[in-house]
Amino acid sequence: MREQGDPMTLPNFFVIGAQKAGTTSLYHYLAQHPQIYMSPVKEPYFFDHELSSDGEVVNGKSGRPDQKNTRFSNIEEYRALFHGAGSESAIGEASTPYIYVPGTAERIKKYVPDARVIAVLRNPADRAYSAFLHALRIGMEPLTDFGRALQEEEYRVRHNWHPALHYRNRGFYYEQLKRHYEVFGQERIGVWLYEDLRKDPVGVARSIFHFLGVDDAFVPDTSSKHNVSGIPKNGVARSIIRTMDTTASAFLETFTSASKVYPLLSKTRKRIQNMIVAKPPPIDNKIRAELIEGYREDILKLQELIGKDLSGWLKDQNHVSMTELSTARVKNVDPYEIVDQAASDLF
Repeated sequence: MREQGDPMTLPNFFVIGAQKAGTTSLYHYLAQHPQIYMSPVKEPYFFDHELSSDGEVVNGKSGRPDQKNTRFSNIEEYRALFHGAGSESAIGEASTPYIYVPGTAERIKKYVPDARVIAVLRNPADRAYSAFLHALRIGMEPLTDFGRALQEEEYRVRHNWHPALHYRNRGFYYEQLKRHYEVFGQERIGVWLYEDLRKDPVGVARSIFHFLGVDDAFVPDTSSKHNVSGIPKNGVARSIIRTMDTTASAFLETFTSASKVYPLLSKTRKRIQNMIVAKPPPIDNKIRAELIEGYREDILKLQELIGKDLSGWLKDQNHVSMTELSTARVKNVDPYEIVDQAASDLF
């Protein structure tokens, strides 16, 4: 059994993503379990950065020069996040870029050879739009039109913009997960679906408890919603949110050891944001259908890789299949005329 504050403590499992797929809620469910210790900072963003042979962060900035992702300079500073762990058998953190950024799996494997990896995946078209809304909410996305942001994506990728703005690219889960399977092996990777997490959060949480080897009879409180999407009501609201995020990051960067403050700070920020954001409009049906068609091949490969039926992802919001849309095109009918008004409660 580890002693509390053991300097050798590192997490033995990682929630690697996907972004906007319920990982914040899952983090809170896991943190409630008496046999699980979760990093007080939900997303440390450490292993998605290049590390030197002795564990120094080679480049602490990811994306545009003004956007620093990691609060840590080296592996020892990262270890400090887990000094509060005591008798818990499962120690974890949840950083959503881990699934996406190449080299992350290899870096984790170097320091935690027997790590377990958890991924929650969401319909990639809906995930892309939800990620756009999130970036817009926090003032990170300079455009207000999702279609235009998608058109700009390849430019952003080529010029090393922040991965959070890679809306389309982050939805190609097959290639991303394949890297992790090759590094850790199938038995050490658990994959769940966002749709299942929404419908049965307790059941999914208990399934993950079992995967981690802790008491799966434990029932977490799943009544609170976390990281729900919304858009700033106006320019002032956007400025407030941006200032809150910048101030919180600066505080935590300066007082890394004060990790106990993070949950309270996060909760306060969430309450303020909820007061100044509005419910977003649904994704444009045409854009969504085009995204899904672009993901088709990746989805078909992914379902073979993870052994789950993903046919529902190849349908529109009202379950009109992509085959029907293709048939409509052949008949010279506007395929989007057969799609009813989208349900708004997707995000």
